[in-house]
Amino acid sequence: MYDVTYQKPAALLERYDTFEVHERSLADGSVLTLLDENEARKLARVIGRQGYEAVAVAFLHAYVAPQNELRMKEILIEEVPGLEVSVSHELSREYREYERTSTTVLDAYIKPIMRKYLTELSAQLNSQSFDGQFFMSRSGGGAMTAVRAREEPVNLILSGPAGGVVGAAGLSKLIDRPNLITIDMGGTSLDASLVLDGEPIMYHGAEFEGLPINTPSLYIHTIGAGGGSIAYLDEAGALQVGPKSAGADPGPAAYGRGGTQPTFTDAALAVGYLGTDTPLGGTLTLDADKASAALRPLADALGYSVEELARGVLNISTTKIMGAVRAITIELGHDPKEFSLLSFGGGGGLVAVDVARELGIPEVVIPPGQGAFSALGMLMADVQHDLSRTTVFQLDSIDMGSVEQKYAHLEADAVAILSEEGFSTENMKFDRSIQVRYFGQEHSVTIPFPDGPDIKSQIEAKFKEVHERQYGHVLDDPIEVTNLRLKAIGIVDKPKLPKSDRRRENESLDLRTRKVAGYGESAEKYQLVAREDLRVGDSLNGPLIVTEHTATTVIHAGDRLEVGTYGELIISLNQAPNSAQSEEA
Repeated sequence: MYDVTYQKPAALLERYDTFEVHERSLADGSVLTLLDENEARKLARVIGRQGYEAVAVAFLHAYVAPQNELRMKEILIEEVPGLEVSVSHELSREYREYERTSTTVLDAYIKPIMRKYLTELSAQLNSQSFDGQFFMSRSGGGAMTAVRAREEPVNLILSGPAGGVVGAAGLSKLIDRPNLITIDMGGTSLDASLVLDGEPIMYHGAEFEGLPINTPSLYIHTIGAGGGSIAYLDEAGALQVGPKSAGADPGPAAYGRGGTQPTFTDAALAVGYLGTDTPLGGTLTLDADKASAALRPLADALGYSVEELARGVLNISTTKIMGAVRAITIELGHDPKEFSLLSFGGGGGLVAVDVARELGIPEVVIPPGQGAFSALGMLMADVQHDLSRTTVFQLDSIDMGSVEQKYAHLEADAVAILSEEGFSTENMKFDRSIQVRYFGQEHSVTIPFPDGPDIKSQIEAKFKEVHERQYGHVLDDPIEVTNLRLKAIGIVDKPKLPKSDRRRENESLDLRTRKVAGYGESAEKYQLVAREDLRVGDSLNGPLIVTEHTATTVIHAGDRLEVGTYGELIISLNQAPNSAQSEEA
């Protein structure tokens, strides 16, 4: 439906902040008109006098003919010392001038801020005798050096959730679960993503505040469902949860830091998933009375007990998370039943089993250190550069020699970049992919570039397989190539997740119990176990609550927990609904 209250995001710059200069390059890579340098210098002086901090330079067809952009950059730096300059061809070598310009403007918009921040951070690290390597997580899943991050900060914009997905890909290989659905639930939001055949799914076409970003990113679907998500009644009197959040300060009412609004965390405490006997992080003791007091006005308004209202808050959150999982699976042609659900972040373990059961996912995996798993994932990332070239031609007329030559040029550029960053050729790796579509279509898909003989047939077969999965049909129309892509990887030393040597001898588990509220007068006793007391090979039946410093995991009756080789929790689901979730608030 049309949203009559919709307001467009504020523009990053006004029309009077844009300037023109005489130059023209053509789509075939030739230069029709060289940059008018006298005009360019006059313009640079105007920019300097008006006090601009950064400039984005985006010329038509610069992705294939960058000479004029490069010269404009040189003149700006000469005439206005200290000016930050972003040029489009250094960020994207692909056609579509609007997307390329938007990406360049975003880069210039944040470059002064990021350069100042990273310069100060580097200085602080040096002052503390830090002698390690300083990397930043990038939107496409790899890492980038601090120097590169200062030059191309646009590649950081969607990097926040990337670490967890990289960690998930690494873990998938260790535990032989190549296909994973990942959910990362923190304080304000939940990020859902896919690992397919041991690799994260890449996306070319991300947006930020409605502005396209023409650089690769991981395919991550984010919703406002976190531990601090606020429960409220909408204008129709229906219970809603999120996207507004109480954040960490003051946080949920149960934190006892002045928060009064009811949140997901307060609901989890009220039903018994969380307890006052197990401090969060080992230090924060939750306040059950304050959680109940925050939930009570909503409960009274709806005619429920506090526990019933809390159960409703958890159910609504579960439903929202299911929608996020459907968006990255069913809507892309994947069956959730063919995946395991990997849950991490501080809140994911509270509802992961319920989400999996509702979607028919047979198994939930909880990694070691789930609350800090994204940080581990960042440390597992190699340095990565994503290179591409627009090359539009029909597949049946492809000259494989020409394509190989273009890839060779991309790899030569990648070798130069990685060598400058200190990588030897032995620590470089290159992955080729190709972006294809049906002739006359707008949407396209990216598939791995095949090896071996009969490459055209392999490309056609793989394209049709992916197209049918994502769009539900295939055509007999000609197939067109739009972009050649290369992922250049610099392999770094990184921590390896160790196999756990903690095995049970003769000692027994010390299990306590906690009551978990259902509906009405119903309640069920859940066994309570500290994760640090579990050993490889342990097997326990639900109902069970596993506590640890960074998170809590809830396992229901009929489900079975086993502890894997790396200390991961593997939860096999009984697909019948559990009693606590069988009704709706």
